[in-house]
Parts: sequence; structure tokens; C-alpha cells
Amino acid sequence: MATMHYLFFGFLSVAVLFLSRTGNAAIADKEQSGSYAELPSTSSVLEQVDDPSVKRYASSGVRERIVDIAVHEIGVQEATGHNDGTRVEIYLRYVGLGKGYAWCAAFVSWCYGKAGLAAPRNAWSPALFPMTRRYTARQIEQGTVRQADLFAIYSPSIQRINHVGIVRKKEGNWIVTVEGNVDNRVLSKRRPLATIYAFSNWLD
Repeated sequence: MATMHYLFFGFLSVAVLFLSRTGNAAIADKEQSGSYAELPSTSSVLEQVDDPSVKRYASSGVRERIVDIAVHEIGVQEATGHNDGTRVEIYLRYVGLGKGYAWCAAFVSWCYGKAGLAAPRNAWSPALFPMTRRYTARQIEQGTVRQADLFAIYSPSIQRINHVGIVRKKEGNWIVTVEGNVDNRVLSKRRPLATIYAFSNWLD
């Protein structure tokens, strides 16, 4: 009788071993086929992934995230037309200012900060276009400008950049934008490339 018990448990062990190997092979095939290509969006899960290529893929969505944050602010208006209002003052506080100041650069900085980026963070629009961050004319001609890059408008009267916004997308010789402090609000515009003084890239 004892011999029968030993034989039974022997067969059971072999069967379990075989099934576990078959299960692992099936999982490996699924991973290689790309069935699990979709990545979780939570940072806590991403921190557990050691493969650098997976981390690069996960972080590539930051441009889309910045634009999405900016788009959701479209329609925000000043309270009295004097650089004020609850939401406008939130943008200004992010760069250390109170109500009453021009806020286009504050809006851009706030959008980047909301997406988890420490820079840019400045209320002065020219500061968002240092030469080390600017695209060259050749790069612009080659179509290097991408969503979430920043664009600058130059004022001949004060002889400096006086307005900044976010590139939502590029369409031929035009860009679609999200920008603050235009007509006392956040809005989206189509601007000809010929009217843009500079573009900057804070993400690469």
C-alpha cells in the first residue's frame, strides 16, 4: 500500500512540474507577441520597471500631458481685466507673483509644473528662450518643432520678447497654440510661422 502512495505522489509531482513549465512558456509567448505593450500610467508602477527602453516609452507622453493640461485651462478669464481672478492668480503665485502682473509666462510655467517638471519656472517671457534651448532656423525649417514646445512673439516697441505660449500642434506653415493673457484669458489660436520670433525646447 505504501508503494502505491509513493507512486501516486511521484506522478503528481511530475504532472505539476510539467504544467508549471507549460504555463511559463505561454506567458513568455504573450510578452514577445506584444500583447502586453500597453504601459500603466502610474509612477509607482513605472518605478518598478528596470528596462530603460520601457522608461523612455513611458516618459514620452510628457508632451501630450503638458498640452492636455493647457487645453483644459482654455476659457479661464481674468476677473476684471487687470491680470486678476482666482485661476490667473494661481498661475502668478506659481512664479512668486501676486495679481496685477502679465501672466503669459506664468501660465506656461504652471502647465509644465503641473506635468511634474521643475523648469521652466519664470514670470519673464524672455527667460523662457535662452539660446541653449532655442531651435535654430534650420531646425525650424526641417520641422523639428513639436507639441509642448514654446513659441515667442517679439515686440518691436519694447525690443524684446513680450509673449510666450505653448505649441499645441504644427500644421504646415501654421502652429496651433494654447496661450494665456490674450484678450484677458486662456485661448487657442492659429498663428503663422512667419509671425513667430523663436521656439524653445525644455524637454529634450
